[in-house]
Parts: sequence; structure tokens; C-alpha cells
Amino acid sequence: MSDITFQLVAIAIYFAAMIAIGVYAARKTKSHEDYMLAGRDLHPFTAALSAGASDMSGWLMMGLPGAIYAAGLIEAWIAIGLTIGAFLNWQFVAPRLRAYTEVSNNSITIPSFFENRTRDRTRLLRIVAGVVILVFFTFYVSSGMVAGGVFFESSFGTDYIWGMLLVSGVTLLYTLFGGFLGASLTDVVQGLMMFLGLIIVPVMAFVTVGGFSGVQEGIEASGAELTGLFPADMDGMVVLGIISALAWGLGYVGQPHIIVRFMALKTVHDAKAGRNYGISWMVISLIGAVVSGFVGIAYVQQQGIALDNPETVVLLMSQALLHPFVAGLVLAAVLAAIMSTISSQLIVSSSALVEDLFQVFAKKQPSQKMLVVLGRACVLAVALIAAVLAITPNDTILGLVGFAWAGFGAAFGPIVLLSLYWRKLSNWGALAGMIVGAATVFIWDGIEKANTVDGEIVSGFEFFTLYEIVPGFVLNLIVAVVVSLATYRRNAEVEEEFTRTGSIVLQGNTAHAGTAHVSEEAAADRNALP
Repeated sequence: MSDITFQLVAIAIYFAAMIAIGVYAARKTKSHEDYMLAGRDLHPFTAALSAGASDMSGWLMMGLPGAIYAAGLIEAWIAIGLTIGAFLNWQFVAPRLRAYTEVSNNSITIPSFFENRTRDRTRLLRIVAGVVILVFFTFYVSSGMVAGGVFFESSFGTDYIWGMLLVSGVTLLYTLFGGFLGASLTDVVQGLMMFLGLIIVPVMAFVTVGGFSGVQEGIEASGAELTGLFPADMDGMVVLGIISALAWGLGYVGQPHIIVRFMALKTVHDAKAGRNYGISWMVISLIGAVVSGFVGIAYVQQQGIALDNPETVVLLMSQALLHPFVAGLVLAAVLAAIMSTISSQLIVSSSALVEDLFQVFAKKQPSQKMLVVLGRACVLAVALIAAVLAITPNDTILGLVGFAWAGFGAAFGPIVLLSLYWRKLSNWGALAGMIVGAATVFIWDGIEKANTVDGEIVSGFEFFTLYEIVPGFVLNLIVAVVVSLATYRRNAEVEEEFTRTGSIVLQGNTAHAGTAHVSEEAAADRNALP
């Protein structure tokens, strides 16, 4: 049996396992809430790995190692920013969002939570939030499909388009039927595969090149102009680059496909365990990705290989260093990184279409069965649009992910924080801030690209190299606060929900026994509201 045959068998087994999980989840999915939120019954380990796998995508095993390979340790600032952001997200957003979304009319999507939290009677906040999700997730899903095409093209020499369609098709299949539960359970398997792959490949390559001395000699021989965390020639542009990299951490609080995992936890108390699982997985995986980039330079140099695309360095080393079947499993881990994100984003996009757009305009409330059918139809529709965009990609994987990440972070991040921690957020403040944040990302990115020639920014426009999430987040926050102060009207129900949420979170943080029946108590309290 040839090496490629072994690898394809491993990938086929992986594909079959993902579809089987999707079928299992489909049998457990009985209602619209099951399809969109798994009945708020996720174990913290499942939620943590699902959030991590959904977050990292092909960026973890392709984008980040490639960036380290090409530029050096300065690219690790992204990993540092993400780790800090993820920890703070689990610490401060997860428990309060889990409690508040259930207290506030059992909201099962982020847009519906915004509407219920601010008592927006115009429905505009929910509609605009749903549109923002569709716009940016279309780019995001497309980036995953691009990564799938690049994967098969670089690993097996197939046409990009066939690889893209295969990855998209299998992911669509298990997501279409398994819904949120299917996406979450496959995420666990995929997260574990990514974790093991980012330990095995860099360790094997490190030993092969001769340890620390071999890595250093290989890098020096390659002539690569790499930088450290703090380059010797620090200037304004470098400082902007470091701030931009750290600012990736700002985006976590606004990513619907990540924070929806918090909403699906069994209890508020589970957020603490989820944080411990999630951050441990994340730190080890990111270290493995960074090490892979550095060791990859030495390995490519020693072997005399011409690597055209730095983002494929992990693929190349796994195929060269491991038994073909094991290499196939590592390659499947790369696919797992890609597919876990696509599936989660398709579910959230579907929820935006069904829960936040269709139901807003529907004259008659559809049955639970019809809502599930609509959810699946919307998954298919978003996937088809993203696939059309992925046919002719015009940016790197990291570039596509970075734009979508900034869009969500700038549009939703400040509104999520203010919703959870500031009583006076109004529907008009949230709406104005969200629009300003999203628009800033498009405008800032457009100005930078318009003034970039042959990869160099035109003199006088250097400040626009700052990652667009920073100005978008700041302007959103300012506008939301100013407009809210001007339009806030005290609402007794909102005040009561805000206070009750704080009590539930405090109870969940002090005693596990006190959270065992939070869901039942919250439901009873909600029914008692006037």
C-alpha cells in the first residue's frame, strides 16, 4: 500500500467518524433549541474543547506556524493576545452570559439576547445583529473552505477546487443534520486531534534536526530574517504591529460561535471547569504551533526543500516524518481544525437567519419541526454562498480570518460587555455602537489596502496598519455609552433581571450545590415576571 493510500485511508476514517457523530446528534435533536443550543446541556469539557476548536480553525495548524516560519517570534504576540483574551472571556463573560441569556426570556442567540436585554421594541437591534453575523461569517466560513482547498492541494497535489468542495461537503453533511450538538461533539474529537498533532509533529521534527543546536544552525543557514518578541530595531511600525497582534484577544468577547458555547453550558458553575480545560488545551496547542514554525525552518533547510507556501509547513513535516497512516491522522487533525470552525459558524449563521431574521418577520410562529427544517436549509444556503466566494480566494487564510475576527470583535464585543455589566445600556446605544464598530472595520481595512503598494504602506498612512479591531472596538464603546446615556429610560424588568443575574452568578461561583437547579429556578422566576 502506497504512502498516499495510507494517508487517504486515515482521512476517510476521520470523515466517516464525523458523519457518524452527526447522525448520532441528529437523533438527539428534537426541537429548534436543541438544534441551535443543544438544550443548554453541554458538559464543561465539551464546551471548552468545542469553543477552542471552533476558535482556532486552520489558523492554528496552518496560519500561525506559517507566520512564525516567515517572520519569526514577533508573530507569537497574536498567540499571547489570544490566550489572555480567552482567559478573560471564560472568567468574566462565560458565567454571566450563561445566566443572563436564560433569565432574559431564554435567549438562544446573541441578537435575541441583545433585544431581550434592552427591551428593544423596534426589532432593529436584532435584525442588524443578524445581518452582521451573516456578513462576517460568510467571509469566515469562506476562509475555512479556502484552507480546505489549500490543504488537499499541498498534501496530495489535487486541484484546489476539488479539495475545497470535499471538505465543505463533509462538514456541511454532519452539520446539516447534527446541528449544534453535532458540531460540538465533533469539535471535541477534532480538538483532541489538533492537540495531539501539535505535540507529535514538532517533537519529531525537533529530534530529527538535532535538537536546539540543529534548530539554531538550520535557521542561521536558511538566511531567514527572523525577529524576536522585541526586535532590536523597534520603531513606530513595530509597536503598531505588536499592539495589533495583542488586540486579537479583544475579539473573543464578540465571537458568536465561541460565546454561544457559554450559553449552552449546563450550569453557571461549569464555566470555571470549562475555563481550566479550555485554557490548558489552548496554551499547549499554541506553543506547539509556534515551535512547529521555528523547527520547520531548520527542517526545510536541512532537507533542501523548496517550500512555496509557509502555511503548509506542518503538513510537509507530518508527511515526511511519520508513518503514512499516522501522518494521515495528523493531516486529518489539520482538517479537523478547519472543519470544526466551519461547522460552528454555519450553525450560528443559520440561527441568525431563522431566529433573528425569519421569525422577526414571520406572521405565524412555525412549528418546532419546521424551525429545524428551516435551520438546516439556512445552513445549506450560507455554505453555498461561502463556497462561491472560496472558488477564487483573493487573500491569505490569516487575512480572511483576521478581517472576520475584527468585524465581530468590533461590532459585538463592547455590546456584549455593556449588556452584561452596565445597567444603562439602551437599545439605541447598542444599535449605534454596533453599526459604528462594523463600519469602522470595513473603512479602516479599505483605507489600508488602498494605500498599500507592493506590500508596503504609503508614507503618511502608517497608522492604518493598526489592526482594525482596535479603532472599531474603541469607537463602538464610546458611541454605545454616549447614546445610551442620552436615551436610557429606566425599566423595572431590566433592573430586576440584571440584579437576579448577578445573584445567580454569585451563587454559582460560591457553591456548586447552589447551581444544580439554576435552570429550573430561572425558568420559574421568568414565568413569574409580569
